[in-house]
Amino acid sequence: MSVSPAAREELRLSFPPHPIPGASDSGASLSLQSPVKSAPLEKPVAAATPGTAPAGRSQRAAQPWPPPGLAEALTTLGLDGEREYAGDIFVSVMAGQALPKTDLPRAVTAEMRALVVDWLVQVHEYLGLAGDTLYLAVHLLDSYLRVAPVRLRHLQLLGVACLFVACKVEESTRPEPASLCLLGAGSFSPAQLLRAERRLLSRLNFQLYYPGPLLCLGLLAALARSRPRVVLLATYFLELSVLEAEAAGWEPGRRAAAALALAQSVLLHEGGEGPELGLYSKAELGPIEPCMARAALRGPAPGRAAVFLKYARPQRQCISLTAARLLSRTCPAPP
Repeated sequence: MSVSPAAREELRLSFPPHPIPGASDSGASLSLQSPVKSAPLEKPVAAATPGTAPAGRSQRAAQPWPPPGLAEALTTLGLDGEREYAGDIFVSVMAGQALPKTDLPRAVTAEMRALVVDWLVQVHEYLGLAGDTLYLAVHLLDSYLRVAPVRLRHLQLLGVACLFVACKVEESTRPEPASLCLLGAGSFSPAQLLRAERRLLSRLNFQLYYPGPLLCLGLLAALARSRPRVVLLATYFLELSVLEAEAAGWEPGRRAAAALALAQSVLLHEGGEGPELGLYSKAELGPIEPCMARAALRGPAPGRAAVFLKYARPQRQCISLTAARLLSRTCPAPP
């Protein structure tokens, strides 16, 4: 897939990011165009389903066995002091939690969620935040949507509150509430953001620990001795997955393994790959790889363009363009 300079200029990310249309304090619902017929609901709709686990108490996958060379992989990642606990670290990170596979609230479609996450990706890059901050913010958003009612017009505010909390967990310095409100073009005030933060923490019972898939990818890539280009492509596939609502039901380790396996297969013609880890079977990775491939083939689709354009820049080797071109040879076009 190639993008002309004129089209790239038209579709490029805008910094500061544009606020989500219609997300104002006037009570109007978000003006989101979705192929699924969905009218904005003014009444809150409970997202929790009886019998599902609360946020933070999610389903656990079977624990992967620590592979050989784990201590050396930790050294590669700069974790020399943790070699004594290498096995415990690996099991804790790779056997991370996946959220219960429940539907989104009726007021929030997958397209609306993707639009908010796409905007968060732009804000995240504009502020120069760490990669783990984005994954934690999206995890908190998905966790809240599973346990609490939400109004459509408050969805952007909820997303910003999740990013604000994630910054407090992952960053050495956090953005000021007024700065985040400015990026939202006045759709909410600092006082509203702080109230949303308190509501978020209360609903999630302060359960904020999340060993995200980016850490898992770093471990797996070090174990497999993957080349930097493969790791970059896997990072792109992994970041594309945050736009998919179903990704919340994937364990971080399995999600990272699928991204790395897909990147290795796409760049197979370049050769030079390390050993196969064999931590997950093809059946376990089967549902995830096609989802990532479809997202890559979709390109800069409206409401989902931020990740594609972010990785289409020369600083990231235009890896999203490479992925779309190579995948188009072997995969059908996305719906």
